Amino acid sequence: MESIKIRTHIGDDGILQIQLPPEIANQELDVVIVFQPVIPEPSQTTAKTPQELGYSHRFLENVIGSWEGEPLERPEQLPFENREEIQWPIS
Repeated sequence: MESIKIRTHIGDDGILQIQLPPEIANQELDVVIVFQPVIPEPSQTTAKTPQELGYSHRFLENVIGSWEGEPLERPEQLPFENREEIQWPIS
């Protein structure tokens, strides 16, 4: 069994054309087609605004940037707590 991975564009007619190596000529083949639409990778220039993400003007006005005190700081993290291992009864 051999596999071929290609990226191609399917036109309005919906026809997929695949060119196979000449050594395969005059043979019967079982062919499996698995396809996955190509999802364009988001670029930094297409970042959505908070409004485009569904946040209301009121939310943005009242929540984001409303802290007026000293800068918030994350406290030092505590060490990981070691716990007893659970012993399940064997039946």
